[in-house]
Amino acid sequence: MDFNSIKINVLITFLVAVVVFLLPWADRRICRRLRLNLEGGLSENPNADRLLRLRQRLLTLGLLLYFVLFAWLVFFSRAATAYYTVHVAPLEDLKNAFSTPTGFSGWFRTLFTEGIASAFSQISIVRPEDISQFYLNVMLFLPVGYLLPYVFRWFRSRVRIRPVAFCLLLSFIVENLQLISRRGMYDFDDIISNTLGGLIGQLLYIAVGYVVTHPGWRKELRQYRAWRHHARRRTLFPYTRKAQAFRTTLMGSDEEAVRDFFVRQLGFRLRQQIDRRESGDVVFLFEMGKVQVQVFCSPSQPIPETQYLTIFATRLSAVRSRLEMNGIRTGDYRRDPSTGLRLLRFTGPDNLQIEIIGAE
Repeated sequence: MDFNSIKINVLITFLVAVVVFLLPWADRRICRRLRLNLEGGLSENPNADRLLRLRQRLLTLGLLLYFVLFAWLVFFSRAATAYYTVHVAPLEDLKNAFSTPTGFSGWFRTLFTEGIASAFSQISIVRPEDISQFYLNVMLFLPVGYLLPYVFRWFRSRVRIRPVAFCLLLSFIVENLQLISRRGMYDFDDIISNTLGGLIGQLLYIAVGYVVTHPGWRKELRQYRAWRHHARRRTLFPYTRKAQAFRTTLMGSDEEAVRDFFVRQLGFRLRQQIDRRESGDVVFLFEMGKVQVQVFCSPSQPIPETQYLTIFATRLSAVRSRLEMNGIRTGDYRRDPSTGLRLLRFTGPDNLQIEIIGAE
């Protein structure tokens, strides 16, 4: 392995370490200085919405710049070759980079009979450049697996599967584009090493990025473990991954006001309207995504003094702007006492109190 390869590996390792360890530390310190809440709670800074949007754009720009550098490394820094090259033997190059006198089967036998020290003393490196290439492919995708959940909530919501799945798909696309453009070979080992890098990156996000930017994680983890231990044998626990709030039932008086509020102002879809001629009642079923709101409009039934509807939404600042565009005044953000997240509250027809809880 030449000196240039060593320099490249050392440089990339240093840059990856800076991203993994320095980014969340600097992000947390800057947000604390600006009085911004990174955990979705109420921020003390009156310009929090604008600053959080700026933070999101800067992080997105940083990720895009990394993808530009990545594209240059895997495509534009190489000249097109005259032939198409394909290598599909899984981990063959990495296996051939090492040599043992008794073969790998004998090496495993030594590992279990004579111990780790004796087994590793029999290994010699004969092709360090193959190890360097495998390591480089791992390190190139490690920031992808790390930054995707750090920057985008969609990846954070399923952090154990979505980042590594994206890295697998991206690596597959890159290898095929290299084959088509003849700027490099289609190497199955690269897909394996790239996916491994994405997996390590997402694990580092959980262990470093999330831990640093969410200092209350220990308390949440203890509460989750206590609940899981208690609820393991309860009725619904085996089905909690599939269970969700589905329908809320409210009472109404003015049919036109109810329809106008839910459909025109909030954007629900009128899924069904049932007119009961014998009683004069009207039942509305409004739907948005997987949430349904059922409203009974009856001239004979009294309206409760207060009715509540609580909705969870992301990008709460954008929700607030859209509500005000449709003539709904929400006032300032509040803090939900149960979750610590930001909360918007406004009133609807028939003593309806609507709360929207969420985060950026």
